[in-house]
Amino acid sequence: MPQHPSQPAAVILAAGKGTRMNSDLPKVCHEVGGRPMVCAVVDACQAAGCGKIVIVVGYKQELVRAALADYDVQYAVQDEQLGTGHAVLCAKDALASFDGDVFVLCGDGPLIRPSTLETVLQRHRSQHAKATLATSIIDNPDGYGRIVRDDAGKFVSIVEQKNATPEQLQVREVNPSYYCFDCDALFKGLDRVERNEASGEYYVTDVPAILMAGGAHVEVIDAVPPADVLSINAPDDLQEVDRIFRERSSVGGPA
Repeated sequence: MPQHPSQPAAVILAAGKGTRMNSDLPKVCHEVGGRPMVCAVVDACQAAGCGKIVIVVGYKQELVRAALADYDVQYAVQDEQLGTGHAVLCAKDALASFDGDVFVLCGDGPLIRPSTLETVLQRHRSQHAKATLATSIIDNPDGYGRIVRDDAGKFVSIVEQKNATPEQLQVREVNPSYYCFDCDALFKGLDRVERNEASGEYYVTDVPAILMAGGAHVEVIDAVPPADVLSINAPDDLQEVDRIFRERSSVGGPA
């Protein structure tokens, strides 16, 4: 697909196994709405105008490729699971000739709406940001990275739950993993991400704070409806997301 300068790109993370799903399938291949859930994420990116979509694959990647056989996408391979930052870095070669804005999204978030991506992109571009994060305020933030702000309400960083202080764990504004970056800034930031001591992984969530420390403008927008945030970590979650997805599809699909 030819890339127009105004068209964003997308990197969709789809390399994980999903160890709590009690299945040998890659997590993103579990079905929501009768199709592998990653299809809904690609659909949303296409509907939001993405001209290049890169799928980062790893565990049983042949199944993910088969699930997306009818889509015009490219692939990048993450041979070793070293975190989200490392996963995005694996897509660097696929975006070598791309100069523009790029979404970074998770393949296990099938409740994503094209309108949310469009809102994020509009804010990102209107504010000339190098990174824009879409956040959500939810009643039960357990399991999600928290949005840390200073006393004036200004964004400071994203803190993963496993690294959060007791005070930070009380924060209800979470990171549902909807990012938009200037592509060049993204990879320059990733080059500076350090391995997390607690997990041994490299987090893409560190990039916004790194860019801010270098003087870049980072936008944060509460743009993700709480109903869209539900993550799929276990079979019960899958059933609930499938129910919501089918209900939404019955009234015309996600906007």
